[in-house]
Amino acid sequence: MSALHTALGADVLAAGTVLWRPVSGDGRQGDHRHSRAVEVALVHRPRYDDWSLPKGKLDKGLDHGELADCALRETREETGVAARLGARLGDVRYGVPEGRKLVRYWAAEAVDDAAFVANDETDELRWVPLADAPGLVTYSHDRDVLARFRPPASVLVLVRHAKAGSRKDWEGDDDLRPLSSSGRAQAAHLVGFLGRFAPERFHASPPVRCPDTLAPYASTLDAAITPEPLLGEEGYWEDPAAGLVRFRALLGTPGVTALCSQGGVIPDVVETLLDESGVRPYGMRGTEPVPSRKASTWLLTADPHGRLLSADYYPTP
Repeated sequence: MSALHTALGADVLAAGTVLWRPVSGDGRQGDHRHSRAVEVALVHRPRYDDWSLPKGKLDKGLDHGELADCALRETREETGVAARLGARLGDVRYGVPEGRKLVRYWAAEAVDDAAFVANDETDELRWVPLADAPGLVTYSHDRDVLARFRPPASVLVLVRHAKAGSRKDWEGDDDLRPLSSSGRAQAAHLVGFLGRFAPERFHASPPVRCPDTLAPYASTLDAAITPEPLLGEEGYWEDPAAGLVRFRALLGTPGVTALCSQGGVIPDVVETLLDESGVRPYGMRGTEPVPSRKASTWLLTADPHGRLLSADYYPTP
């Protein structure tokens, strides 16, 4: 049994998704600006003659990061649809012949419209309105996961910059202090990590270490990185109210936005949103300080009014 299996108290680990797509008011596939009505994907498995959410097993010996990759891979294999991850929807535990099983679920937005091809594992894919899905799935634990899902109108991938050289050893303008060798390695690891969420646009605080943290991934899309002076430590603390207004604007932008900022800003804005919304990330106690390690990420989702729906913390890429 791997260390991850031991840590999670499971003999079998798996990952899955609530795969969703927005639809316009007339029932056609649409976008976030037209409607919050969504359809979710259910699959029929001939081996069990059941209807369920797409999921699959994780190979033993892998770690937490591969659970997210497993969710995307198994969703693609069972539905034919490529997706990007959103909010974590928690874990489900139940017994199987091999022992204790844990399935970790994410919301996942469809990003293509591939035609379904029946296979040995799933012989039918059905897109259904979210309200109808609980009555169609076979298992109560799938209904529990569906109950946790809230369709987001927007997603903000909030990254703290990777490691930079020592402040005390840097004699120039601190905004020009570059990433260290370990920081560049962290930025390289963020390429695969950010790819799970597939951000469409990129913003960064002024210090060069912030855009340089996003640059390896943004360059794969040939995307520009927009500077955000109000969301750097200097600009934010000169006028926190203006900084929060700008942060809320990015959080409320339809689609998926990536922002790289600093450790003097991220805990304050995230704590403000958590306090006003009542949202609590999985595994965090209400009194726990908001974490913000170098190269860590907060995945924040919001409703059409920019109100926080979920917050997930990933301590490393």
